Amino acid sequence: MDANPILVEQTRGDHVENRHRGALVVVDAAGSIVVALGDIDRPVFPRSAIKSMQALAMVRSGALGRFGLSDEELALACASHHGEDVHVEGVTHFLSHIGLGAEALECGAHAPSNARAREALRRAGREPSPLHNNCSGKHSGMLSVAQALGVDPHGYVERTHPVQVAVRDAIETVVGEPLSVDRCGVDGCSIPTWAAPLRAFARGFARMATGTDLPADLGAAARRIFDAATSHPLLVAGTGHLDTLVMEAFAGRVMQKGGAEGVQCGAIRDRGWGYALKIDDGNMLASQVAVASLLARLADPDAAQRAVLERFTRHTVRNVRGLSVGEMRPAAALKS
Repeated sequence: MDANPILVEQTRGDHVENRHRGALVVVDAAGSIVVALGDIDRPVFPRSAIKSMQALAMVRSGALGRFGLSDEELALACASHHGEDVHVEGVTHFLSHIGLGAEALECGAHAPSNARAREALRRAGREPSPLHNNCSGKHSGMLSVAQALGVDPHGYVERTHPVQVAVRDAIETVVGEPLSVDRCGVDGCSIPTWAAPLRAFARGFARMATGTDLPADLGAAARRIFDAATSHPLLVAGTGHLDTLVMEAFAGRVMQKGGAEGVQCGAIRDRGWGYALKIDDGNMLASQVAVASLLARLADPDAAQRAVLERFTRHTVRNVRGLSVGEMRPAAALKS
């Protein structure tokens, strides 16, 4: 198999120090390719980039209607949040809304990724809780599925639990491809993650953006989930994050979500296109350079939107003294 093209390179001084290979694809809802680079048929783990697909389980379980979930709660269900106060308070309210507390979360605890929130927690002499976990909103959504189904929420992260069966079914419906147990792993927050080709995830996002080939209930729910996420971008990530800034700048036109190990997925909604990319070595900065470059070429940004994207297309590398020592930038394959 041929190696994937170099999508991003990192310099030190005037010399290229690192080269990051990867693959990307943009498709319409019928699966027709708009742009493709590299091996788009190799299965990859999408990680947190497909939380909006996982959130569709709340529709089929009846949780969306039973609990009258708000747009803020839907946005948190799609989130990899930074553990800022707005996120912790939102997840606390979400859990209370479905009759549960933080002790029901099985995502584990870690410190907030936002530096100010992390320092505030330290100064208060408090330990991080599962509420600070960047996936606690998604887990709250999954707990709402358990509550709607009337099943014991304990163990909801296990692959055979009814919650994860519902999540798997929703993803399969959207991407149009079965998810195989021999390509299943455990995500950082303990739920199953299913590998599938980049092409399938891109098409799934195009189908969610347009409703094409989706059952009516899922098509309507996908539109509402995208609307919720793009209307509340701070809840989906956090202060200064690419996902938040891009969705804020594009005002509903772009649904953007990153996932661990160099994955980026989303939809250019007004064009009906879905996209997915993966940096082979998992470098997250390189994936942000790649997706910002992709959107700059294909999302028809205005001047203000282009300015936001340019914050990420060329990332200055600094040493511990804050001196500029190089940059992360798109390679020739992304420029052509």
